[in-house]
Parts: sequence; C-alpha cells; structure tokens
Amino acid sequence: MKPRHSAAWAGAAVVALVATAGCGTKAAEGAAEAVDRSAAIMAALTRATDRADQVGSAQVEMTTDLGTGTPIAMDGTYSWGDGYAYDVQMDTKASQMQTLQDAPTIRTLLVDGAYYYDVDPQPSGPLAGKEWMKVDASAVFGEQGAQALSGSSGSPVASLKGLKYAEDVDDLGTETVDGKRTTHYRATIDSSRMGKFKDALGDENGLLGATTGGVDSITVDIWVGDDDLPVRILQVMGAMKVTVDFEKFGATAEVKAPPAAQTGDLTEAIKDASGR
Repeated sequence: MKPRHSAAWAGAAVVALVATAGCGTKAAEGAAEAVDRSAAIMAALTRATDRADQVGSAQVEMTTDLGTGTPIAMDGTYSWGDGYAYDVQMDTKASQMQTLQDAPTIRTLLVDGAYYYDVDPQPSGPLAGKEWMKVDASAVFGEQGAQALSGSSGSPVASLKGLKYAEDVDDLGTETVDGKRTTHYRATIDSSRMGKFKDALGDENGLLGATTGGVDSITVDIWVGDDDLPVRILQVMGAMKVTVDFEKFGATAEVKAPPAAQTGDLTEAIKDASGR
C-alpha cells in the first residue's frame, strides 16, 4: 500500500468520526474550574444534548478540508443509540480512492470500530476478488485513540457534552442556516480539556495526529435550531476544518458489517505504510 492511500483513508475516517467526535469525554478532574459561562448558554447546550441523545440518529451532509487539496464530501446516515455507526457515500476522487473505485462516490461504513470501503474487486493482493476493504480504527487513531473513541464517544451527543469543558463559550446571535432559524454558539477547547479525544490526536502511531499536524486547541461552532436540535457543527483542528449539516433526525436503518467472505482486511498494511 502506498502512503498516500493511507492518508486518504485517514481523511475518510476523520470526516466521519472527528466531525462528530469533538470532545466525547466523561467528567474530568478540574471541570469545576472551567471558565464561567452564562446560565442561558449552558441551558441551551444541555437541551440540544438531551434532544440529540433522544433521537439517536440523523441524515447528514459533511465536508472535511484537510488543508491539502479538494475538501472531501460525504453524505448519509449516522446512528449513536447503540454504539456509533454510519453508512455514507464519500467523494471518490477527493479522498484519493479512485484507484480502488471507478464510481464518482464510494460507499463507506463504520461498524464496531472498523471502517469498510465498497471497492472494485482487485486482480491480486488482499483485495483480490473482494468487494469490501476493511480498516480498523487503530490504523487511523492508534491503539489508544481507537480505544478512547470506542462505543458512542464519536457521536454528536458526545460532541455536545464536551462543550461544557470549553474555556470560552459565546453566544454569537441568531442566524439562518439551511433555511432554518438558529442560534450560533462558539467554543474553544484547549488540549488540557480534550479528555479522551486527546489520545486520538496525540498518539504518534495514529494517522490522525500526522494529518492534523498537531492540535493545541479545538474551536467548535454550533448552530442550534428552535427545536433544540443542532443544525450545523463546524470544528477547526489545526489545519483541518470539518463541517456537519444535519438534514434530518431519526428513523435511520441499522448499519451492518459486510459479509466476511467479501471483505479484505488492510489494517496491518496501512499500519506498516504509516510506520505503525
């Protein structure tokens, strides 16, 4: 496997996981020392967290700009009611996957901490005659990072919960987004308050750390609708910008892993290509 393919797969994972991972974390020591914020802002973010938690899934459109070329576009369904999973279509060329898929988009799944890419069967190698390519999250985030982001820690709910650990949270007023009236909030979270997500960013064996170029803080913009559900989330991490637009909440189909007989596992090959 060529290293540039590894970078593309890292980008694909970042698009879907980081875009909603934010700062999924349990209460940390020192949270009580977080900077003061208004009761109105905290109440609004709490309502948004609770509402998103209740619906458990969403149809989204997403773009990730890695700062190295054409932003990667994705759209599909995400669920977090029973673990974190997604089923999306990703721009093939922007993600540098055109050597493995001739179609303009490539279907990508996340199931039980593993990524699956619907590729064209290859004539030789681990993907010979296989329809799906599997990459374990540990190849992208490192062992520590994958463990930190297991379960539902990558969900939009975890992202919203993480905002209470921000140093600064501001109410930027009312804006119209995708035809919806929203209130725009902005939060800045430094490395000392990133909780588990810091493991994913800092693990030297993970491609995410190399992709972002190192992250000292995360800036999160969130637009909340009148129904107390998020309409858009924008995260900036180093050179990376990720935008998630929530088109519709609830009623998404269960995401299942492809049949093992149709899947080629490239996890170890990608770890080797990235220097493990």
